[in-house]
This record gives sequence, C-alpha cells and structure tokens, in this order.
Amino acid sequence: MIRVEMLSTGDEVLHGQIVDTNAAWLADVLFQNGLPMTSRSTVGDAMSSLVDALQSRSQIADVLIVNGGLGPTSDDLSALAAATACGTELVIQQAWLEKMEAWFASRGRVMAPSNRKQAEIPANAELIDNPVGTACGFALQLNRCWIFFTPGVPSEFKVMVEQEIIPRLKARFDLPEPPLCLRLTTFGRGESDIAAELEPLPLPEGVVMGYRSSMPIIEIKLTGPASQRVAMEQAWQQVKLLLAECTIFHGTEGLPPLLARELQERGFRLALSEQYTAGLLNWQLASAEVPLSAAEILPPQAETLEAQVERTRALAAHHGTVLAISVGNLEEGEVSVALHTPEASWGQRVKFTHGRHNVETRQKVVAMMAMNMLRRWLHGSEVSTGHGWIDVLETVKH
Repeated sequence: MIRVEMLSTGDEVLHGQIVDTNAAWLADVLFQNGLPMTSRSTVGDAMSSLVDALQSRSQIADVLIVNGGLGPTSDDLSALAAATACGTELVIQQAWLEKMEAWFASRGRVMAPSNRKQAEIPANAELIDNPVGTACGFALQLNRCWIFFTPGVPSEFKVMVEQEIIPRLKARFDLPEPPLCLRLTTFGRGESDIAAELEPLPLPEGVVMGYRSSMPIIEIKLTGPASQRVAMEQAWQQVKLLLAECTIFHGTEGLPPLLARELQERGFRLALSEQYTAGLLNWQLASAEVPLSAAEILPPQAETLEAQVERTRALAAHHGTVLAISVGNLEEGEVSVALHTPEASWGQRVKFTHGRHNVETRQKVVAMMAMNMLRRWLHGSEVSTGHGWIDVLETVKH
C-alpha cells in the first residue's frame, strides 16, 4: 500500500489558533481516490523543525503533501526549508514571476517586493500551477518520498490537489479501487444508543462500522473494500431499517440541500420567523438555496404554544406561502417550534434536559429540529417526535 502523509505547517495551526480544515478535506479526497491518508503531523514556523520534519518523513512516506508556508512573509519558510533539506538552492521561476506581476497589474496594484519569494522554488523541484493564487506550488523527490508543497489558503489548496496533485499520483502509481463508504446521518438519538442497536449486526470481513458525532447530528458509516459491495449493501439495508425513524438524510447531501431540492420539485416556498435561533435557520436554508418568501427575526416574546401556531399560520397567509416555520424564545430551558403546512399546523414545546451545552449548540439543535419537522412532513412521517436529550413537553396540531 502507498503510504501517503500530510504535513501541516504554521505556528497558528500548531498552537490551535486556527482549525486545520485542509487536513480533514484532504483525508476525504484521498480516501475517495483509493489513497487513505496514513498519518498527519504538524510543525511550526521554525526552520530547523521544518527541515527535520521533511527529512524524517521522507524516509518513511511514499508521498508527502506539505500544506502552508508559501506566502510572502518572513514566517513563510517552506520553500527554503525544502531547498535546505535537499542540499540545494532556491531559483527564481521567471515565468511565474511575470505571471504574478501581471496579476497585480490587472488589479491596478504594484506587486510588493516581498511577493517575489513566491516565485522561488528549490532547483531540483517541478513547479506546480496555482490557477487561483499568487504562490506557485512545487514537487520534488527527497529520499524515498515524492513531496508536494501547497499554499495554506483552502481555496488554492483544494484546486491544486484536485487539478494538479491527484492526476500526478494517478499517473505514477497503480492505485487500488477506492474503498466503499456508505453513509447516513441521524438526528434525535444518542451515539451510545445507536451503537447498542447496531453493534450486534454481523459485518462482512474487512468491513467497519463508524460513528461521527457532531452535535446535533450523528453520522453512521459502513466502510470496506469494494470487493465486498454486495455483502455491504445487504448489511446496510439492516442499518437503514434500524435507524429509519431518526435518519435525516443519506450520503453526504445534508438536510438543507435535501429540503431545497424537495421544495423546488413541489413548487413550495417557505416563510420563516425566528427568535431563539436568531437567523441561524435562515442562514442554513438560504445558503442551500431553499426557496424562501420571507424571513424575520423577532425580539424575545412570551407566548403560548397555541398562539405561536396561530402566528405561524398567519405568517404563511401574509406572505402567500403554503409553508411557514417559527422558532419561539427560550424561557427557563424551554423553546417552541411551529410548522404550518397545507395539511395542518403543528407545534411542539421542548425542554433541554441538562445544561452542559452552550448557546450555539442549543441553537443548532433547535434549527435542526425545525428543519426535521419540515422534512418529516414532506416524507409523510409524524411531524412531532422525540429528540434524545430534549424532552417534548407539549404538542399541538390544528
């Protein structure tokens, strides 16, 4: 098996000042291409640490993808560290320098002298194009390892991996068929509860059941070799059956995109009114291009569940929509959500059963609960349902 590693650089990554989203994204892309990431490490902006990391990992890995440190500032040291590790010097790439100067000129700006270093790569390196940024990448051989150097900006990094690095890996290596990964996402049940139900299921050889909890959802994955596809799909049918009541989407689509697609197919528009979620629900739905007719954020106000259900119905009538959702205010750990549809209007008042989760997490849970009510109605399921560590105190249907 090809050993593929990632080396993330930068003090801000090493000390946890930013979240390294590039690492998670790269691991998924490599997995989908039959190249599971073997390991990942992080190193700060010290030259000696960078050189040591390159020399040590190049003795072990077949492929190393280095992310970060190609910018114009004094702490961007990846190119110099690579040249030092290889015992060579940096050389200017004149064509890339001219491309950078033209990029700045097209925007009415003069390129700062510090940007010049972004066109310097080790003498033994191959330039890797960066079609969306000013820092070129490069690749070189060190010891047994083929090392790729990429910028840390996510938009630049992703384009370079997909358009430049993956094709080179496919050309050089005889890659195995990508593993099969079956996924579904649940809402409303705890991880231990789900695991207790799924663990007794017999799995095909080499197949693993995985769980990823990211409040307020839990993703279930069945991963195994493509040669076990038939047996995996048979086992997956049992998983889907056991988790049917709490499954909110299959694959990686996400609930807001699913709602967007289904509302667009039916020609429905949705009106929103939020208090406790403070616009979070609108942002999630609008980002997925859910057809919205109106969205309002109200100041906290006390009202009965009956009154909120009636207000939600009036909201739909006022904006000429067949669907409306409202989220009420949080009072003493209780919050209400109402849904109006052409069929009926529903409301449920729930209470958080413990206080270990912060406001942001609770807002995400309530937003998910509201979207799930709409999803359940669209799919012909009972709209009001339990939500794990949230107690349903009262329900209304008109």
